[in-house]
Amino acid sequence: MPKDPNHNPKNILLGSSLSLGYRNGSKINRISEDLYFNLEKGKLTCLLGPNGVGKSTLVKTIMGQVPPLSGEIFLEGKPLTYYSQKALAKKIAVVLTEKITTGNLTVGQLVALGRIPHTGWLGRLSNEDQNKVEQAISQTHIGYIRNQPLSECSDGQLQKTMIARALAQDGEILILDEPTAHLDLVNRFEIMHLLRQITKESKKAVLVVTHDLDIAIETADVFWLMQCGQPLVTGLPEDLILNGQINLLLPSDRLSFNSKTGKVQPKVDEFAIHIEGPEAIVQWIQSALQKNILAEKLLEVHIRITENPLRIFWKEGEKEREFLEIGGLLEFLGFST
Repeated sequence: MPKDPNHNPKNILLGSSLSLGYRNGSKINRISEDLYFNLEKGKLTCLLGPNGVGKSTLVKTIMGQVPPLSGEIFLEGKPLTYYSQKALAKKIAVVLTEKITTGNLTVGQLVALGRIPHTGWLGRLSNEDQNKVEQAISQTHIGYIRNQPLSECSDGQLQKTMIARALAQDGEILILDEPTAHLDLVNRFEIMHLLRQITKESKKAVLVVTHDLDIAIETADVFWLMQCGQPLVTGLPEDLILNGQINLLLPSDRLSFNSKTGKVQPKVDEFAIHIEGPEAIVQWIQSALQKNILAEKLLEVHIRITENPLRIFWKEGEKEREFLEIGGLLEFLGFST
């Protein structure tokens, strides 16, 4: 059996020269190729990219459900093909986006199902199994709803329960497909920060497929950026922002990631309005103007800001006006808020 000659114990999963896709008889549907990656223990990795670039196919390939067209994936230094599906289930736990259809199960009962790879469908939970279930419930802070039927849980509670089930499975790798989809803002932040905490405490390798760029930047240790027909770009989120590669996620050349504001914004030629004042207020005035007004129309405008109380002084040539809020400035410029 071949082994990865450069295996580092921290890099639990390694992909080498991967080509991904599907075979239908003699026909090959190639989705991605020339992919290299490593997934490291104790790090939260976020996989980002537009729909249709092959993120789901990559996850299925890592799970052993879809064989690569070429190349190799190594798990703990051994080819993925070395492992049976049962063995993989003990190594890799997955949380998918499908809605839960589990009848009248309670939260605690669903979490306990995570032990099936170790016990089988008819197996009884040993003391070790019970301990793993309790540990998973504790890590996800859902002890207060342990006996609650799943039908009575909120979306956020259900997602935490699914994460707890995956933790109870006790694999070294945890993969989550869009774990913040369908959640409100508070729950999206809570789930991602929970995953970061789990990563650091358990030293598991956690891979999150997500479109939620803002929260991913705040929580991820590593980004994998996936594009159509291009190699995977990997690195520290902050490095990818500073070197401009984060813009690979943006399909339009009219948009760019602003490294100062941390947001995706319309691309303009170094915004032409001169704004003087406190940095935080300047940022939001720029944001409002960029959304509503073409920069070239305001080449000769100067804006000065004071705070406590807020005053916005607009000057163009000899004309000067004062406003108490950004909405008043936009209304003056012809854009009703």
